[in-house]
Amino acid sequence: MDLSLSTRAVGDRTVVEVGGEIDVYTAPKLREQLVELVNDGKYHLVVDMEGVDFLDSTGLGVLVGGLKRVRAHEGSLRLVCNQERILKIFRITGLTKVFPIHTSVDDAVSATD
Repeated sequence: MDLSLSTRAVGDRTVVEVGGEIDVYTAPKLREQLVELVNDGKYHLVVDMEGVDFLDSTGLGVLVGGLKRVRAHEGSLRLVCNQERILKIFRITGLTKVFPIHTSVDDAVSATD
């Protein structure tokens, strides 16, 4: 499976819609997108993972790296996910304490966390 990426502005946030699988083969594409957004001055990101079918440790590493990049600029990276199989990965790894995870893009955009 491939990875699809699209971005759009919602208020002062940039939403990155991700679809497909985030794994060792496709994660570099997501990393490049996040780096490009930060380099363009987009420091408040929402990664919409509703279309993600699979996430491995490489994908988790890319998300953590993205979080570090935006935080270096006083920014934020919020996730949107309500798929149990993906949420379980964040719970097992303890990353639910690191990432604000929301059930919808609207919730993530309006949150003050």
